[in-house]
Amino acid sequence: METNLQKKAPFIWDEYSDQPHVIKDKSYKRAMRKRYKNDFLKMISTNIIMFPLSICLMKLFRKKEDINFKKEEFYGLGVNLDKGDFQQELVEELGVKSLIIRLPLNDIQNIDKYYEFAKSFGDDKKILLNIMQNRKHIDNKDLLQLHITEIFNTFKDITTEYQIGTTINRAKWGFFAVKEYLEFYKIVQDIRDDNYHTLKLVGPSVIDFEYHYTIRALFNNFPIKFDKLSSLLYVDRRGAPQNTQMGIFDTKNKIEMLYSLVKLSPKMKTDNIYITEVNWPLSGTAPYAPTSENECVCEDLYAQYMVDYFQIAKDTNKIQKVFWHQLIAPGYGLVDNRDGKIRKTKAFYKFKELLY
Repeated sequence: METNLQKKAPFIWDEYSDQPHVIKDKSYKRAMRKRYKNDFLKMISTNIIMFPLSICLMKLFRKKEDINFKKEEFYGLGVNLDKGDFQQELVEELGVKSLIIRLPLNDIQNIDKYYEFAKSFGDDKKILLNIMQNRKHIDNKDLLQLHITEIFNTFKDITTEYQIGTTINRAKWGFFAVKEYLEFYKIVQDIRDDNYHTLKLVGPSVIDFEYHYTIRALFNNFPIKFDKLSSLLYVDRRGAPQNTQMGIFDTKNKIEMLYSLVKLSPKMKTDNIYITEVNWPLSGTAPYAPTSENECVCEDLYAQYMVDYFQIAKDTNKIQKVFWHQLIAPGYGLVDNRDGKIRKTKAFYKFKELLY
């Protein structure tokens, strides 16, 4: 039975920027946060140890060069069901083989459409299915079990990799504490372990350089394991990927620290890392841009930052794949589809050059 608090849950989707609106009901947000004050204390206590330790050790962890590096798989791209069927042609033009596709649990009734969409890209694509949470499935464990089983059954002949949840450190996406995410993930993992042994689960999908959430997800007492780590490692509020936060943390050092956490964590089965979402917001595209105009860049800078970001990630030799977010989106994508027209930006052609 839903509580009064759950019934008034103010989760509203912004179709322009492809993300939820910020929760405006502050009383609801405070009440939900208050439920998990002990979890925030656990996050603080864990970070007191692991945050500085991972920094101290991050230069010591080396990864052997992958002699089987495949650029068409390293350079990944997000495609969305609601962006149209001409995406298949654009993907073929780019030559990209690694795709991430969103499957929102609040649209589970259309699962067959998502299946056909994923299948339409051909058998040579490596699909990462991004199972996006909603509050209803976080609260209703039975419903989550039902629909995760349905997803695994439906997509088992298309993909073996599933990103479980996304953007877990933003309340507008549904989770109000890492504990909620870990409970959510545990249910999915149990289903996988019981009936779908070959599937790989990817998480915890923390956005931005907020590794205190990543640390809480990687160092805990929950009986879970991540097959690979996913991170939405944005730098759009810091300009160029060479720019720094906290003095030393440019994109390279952010990756170095992330890899250090992966190596130290008892919750990781491998040291493989996927950056599953990154882009820059484009100037003059409001309301499609996902941030304010202050953070936006012109199309020329966008293209240059994209190339630089990919090169930095590749050179660290610690990132298995980077998924650019995404193919079609006027405010941040490689293609602008406003007014029903397809306009390929400079970044589209730069992305294509990376693969050839």
